Amino acid sequence: MTLRAVVKGVGHYLPERVVLNSEFEATLDTNDEWIRARSGIERRHFAAEGETTSMMATAAVHAALRSAGLGVDDIDALIVATSTADLTFPSAATMVQAQLGMTKGFAFDVQAVCAGFVFALANANALIVSGQARRVVVIGAETFSRIMDWTDRGTCVLFGDGAGAVVLAAEEAAGTSDDRGILATDLNSDGRYRDLLYVDGGVSTGTSGHLRMQGNQVFRHAVEKLAATATTAMERAGVSASQVDWIVPHQANIRIIQGTAKKLDLPMEKVVVTVQDHGNTSAASIPLALSVAHAQGRFKQGDLIVTEAIGGGLAWGAVVLRW
Repeated sequence: MTLRAVVKGVGHYLPERVVLNSEFEATLDTNDEWIRARSGIERRHFAAEGETTSMMATAAVHAALRSAGLGVDDIDALIVATSTADLTFPSAATMVQAQLGMTKGFAFDVQAVCAGFVFALANANALIVSGQARRVVVIGAETFSRIMDWTDRGTCVLFGDGAGAVVLAAEEAAGTSDDRGILATDLNSDGRYRDLLYVDGGVSTGTSGHLRMQGNQVFRHAVEKLAATATTAMERAGVSASQVDWIVPHQANIRIIQGTAKKLDLPMEKVVVTVQDHGNTSAASIPLALSVAHAQGRFKQGDLIVTEAIGGGLAWGAVVLRW
């Protein structure tokens, strides 16, 4: 028999404040039509003053545990994917652990920017199949509104805040591509491209800094690398694109999402798209999309799902799982 990490529950949290594209027109040379045409984004959520990444992550975990029918004491480990932790240290994950009242097990952060949730899923899967944990909650949570340069129309209109969480549990399976759970993962990075997407602050500068991006270059890398990593993950899982029921991509830009689907020869009807409502929430975007689609009743047990993401580093990867 083979151990699989099976999705048992999903949940998400979005801040109360909704920011429409029109709000940027007063301070930037932009408008709703320009933003929609280039990104597909119509609105995004911004965290309130005092509302932190760990607080949003905790709310998402509560929702995911309710979905799974489990309690905090049932969880062995927490992994938080984030680039916007509350503090340099300790990790956001240990803060979530404390807010949940979780006094056993372990918690840690994963930092791979927009690819963070995929990297965290792969780590959680490894913990489960190796027997180090039986139930792991994987969270993506971000407050990117705190690292925006509000004078840069090429970046500040693209990002939003939020959190999503997935509960994974170990289950014995036959070891075939028909198993439920995570079937394969593929992770990649290439530090030569760090200047395409980064934050110009940190310990070395003594400032939190602002996000900087070469949008055209990121777009060029994104479609090619996302399609390639998804293909590799599917090959490892022993499945083909024609068998895929849903793609749940990182929600960065509708044109990247459409371009990747086209390269994989999959119709947009099979792609979960939430970028119009959330903007780019970085590591939170895939679990947010999973939770929203689940709440809408779009997934059924046994559906084959591919998730893929690319972020600063550059770092990119994909996960193939059966719902």
